[in-house]
Amino acid sequence: MNAGLSVSRVGGNAQIKAMKQVAGGMRLDLAQYREMAAFAQFGSDLDKQTQAQLARGERMMEILKQPQYQPLPVEKQIVLIYAGTAGYLDTVPVAQIVRYEVELYRYVDERHPDLLTTIAAEKTISDKTKAELQTALKDFGELFAKMS
Repeated sequence: MNAGLSVSRVGGNAQIKAMKQVAGGMRLDLAQYREMAAFAQFGSDLDKQTQAQLARGERMMEILKQPQYQPLPVEKQIVLIYAGTAGYLDTVPVAQIVRYEVELYRYVDERHPDLLTTIAAEKTISDKTKAELQTALKDFGELFAKMS
């Protein structure tokens, strides 16, 4: 028995559908990031697409970090992972990702609390919820850019 494979299967089955929806592409993105990061160490010139993938991978690695003893509700994890996988973090400097995350949660709590409630209750992301999420992330991104 391979414990790593067994744990992965159980972990995937334990996730709610909404998390599977937003995190599905993340595994592939992170695998590509690790490959390209290893390749980039050789100092070769990288094209714009490769640079963009490396930059997104750095941001994805940053959003996966979570302070010890500070569990995050799954609906907030979903909002942040969606922001990363959908490209809303691509223009945010890596050094500001933690600040972005904190401000995003505050913004969603204050201006879109129904979004978090809906994700938590439905455990999936419907087209309506996705549209609201995209609007919230777009509006927050513009606000965050002005604050920076």
